Amino acid sequence: MYKISITERAVRDIEKLDIKIRKRIGEKLKKYSKYPLNYAVKLVNPKIGSYRFRIGEHRVIFDIEDDLIVILRVGHRREIYK
Repeated sequence: MYKISITERAVRDIEKLDIKIRKRIGEKLKKYSKYPLNYAVKLVNPKIGSYRFRIGEHRVIFDIEDDLIVILRVGHRREIYK
């Protein structure tokens, strides 16, 4: 199982979200932390991160370092890649 680390920027992104969405993202991250690459998509342009999780209409951008998932950004799919 991978550990999850959240950057300050991702914390600010999460704080802007509705409580229901926060809860859903938290539950999915717990599930995905067992085998993250089974649920992840590698980003074509790794400028903002290496991988993403799709959670409904939201995206979680992250990198993997050894046994650590580093959450870089969280946001709606329309806005996250800008």
